[in-house]
Amino acid sequence: MDILGLINTYIRVVENGSIAAAARAQGMSAAAVSQSITRLEAHLGVRLLSRTTRSMALTESGTRYFEKVRHIPGDIDLASQAATVATKPQGPLCIATTAAFGRHVLAPLMPAFKDAYPRIDIELINTDRSVDHRLEGVDVSIRIEAQLNDQLIVRRIASFPFVFCAAPAYLDRAGIPTTPEELKRHTCLVFRYPTDGRFLPWTFVLNGSRFEAKVNPGFICDDIDTIAQIAVNGGGIARLASFIAQPLIDSGRLLPLFEPGSRNAACAEPEPMHIYACVTERSALNAKVRAFIDFLERELQSQPHVLA
Repeated sequence: MDILGLINTYIRVVENGSIAAAARAQGMSAAAVSQSITRLEAHLGVRLLSRTTRSMALTESGTRYFEKVRHIPGDIDLASQAATVATKPQGPLCIATTAAFGRHVLAPLMPAFKDAYPRIDIELINTDRSVDHRLEGVDVSIRIEAQLNDQLIVRRIASFPFVFCAAPAYLDRAGIPTTPEELKRHTCLVFRYPTDGRFLPWTFVLNGSRFEAKVNPGFICDDIDTIAQIAVNGGGIARLASFIAQPLIDSGRLLPLFEPGSRNAACAEPEPMHIYACVTERSALNAKVRAFIDFLERELQSQPHVLA
């Protein structure tokens, strides 16, 4: 009897909240998962789950058992790492990131990472929705500050400037704002978080204090690359991370605003975007995750538009 396999299935059932959800997470049928739980209960001689056709709850014995076994898969993974410490990192690595960061920053770096670690098999999830590490098998996620929560262990790996910018045609038509206070008189292209509907605030730092500029949301969108294209075509002022804005500025399609040295720009600076590598627990920082985080931090720090 594969006791470790049965324990792992039980842990998945508890963490996912139902047999059906655990079956989807493991790529098994609900019947197979249910049979595994029954076999584990028979082996232990106790009832772990109270099940009906509509609900599932842990028994008192099931709760105590879960608390004792929940760390076993992680401990086994750590033991495997210790046994293979001399070998190169290997195995599947699932990385989740925001759509724009994945498209503009991670994707160009992935071939070099694969060359450095050919035995790591990479899956990249590019999405702005909320991602659950446990339910979706994510090893590490790359997030901005607004996406962090108390369940994550985080490490800041880079900071990118935000750039306020607009097309020359728009600025010729509407004028050039010289202070954040003037933004409310312009057409602003605002990003809305797909997860909770919040607007990404337009924040500045003045004399060490953070403040949010009032804006006129002339366009609202949940995709930052779409916002960039609206800006390029004269739709208004956009707030873009430097890795999106700089190529458009270099080509002359967008002009930066509130630049150092411009009139009144020294009074307030755009707050930067901080990028974090996130895992759910210390045991998730295995060799392949550490290799990826160290590689990404090293590569990002070498890029000219990343803040020191």
